[in-house]
Amino acid sequence: MAKRPRDLNQLAKLVVDIASGEAEDTVSVAMRQRAPLGRAGGLKGGRARAKALTPAKRSAIARKAAAARWDKNG
Repeated sequence: MAKRPRDLNQLAKLVVDIASGEAEDTVSVAMRQRAPLGRAGGLKGGRARAKALTPAKRSAIARKAAAARWDKNG
């Protein structure tokens, strides 16, 4: 699957071409089905990740986050 252009002008032209039928949309059916999750997918992901982590790993992540917050150089 070809990536969509990052340049806004090229992307705008591609959108017009797709809408007018001159170009075919390269987004797969699987991507279109996943897209509606949006925020709901993110909300589910955090709980699932926390459930999968061991208490030791969760503590290590929290310790690293606290160190980053209190870092004087950052």
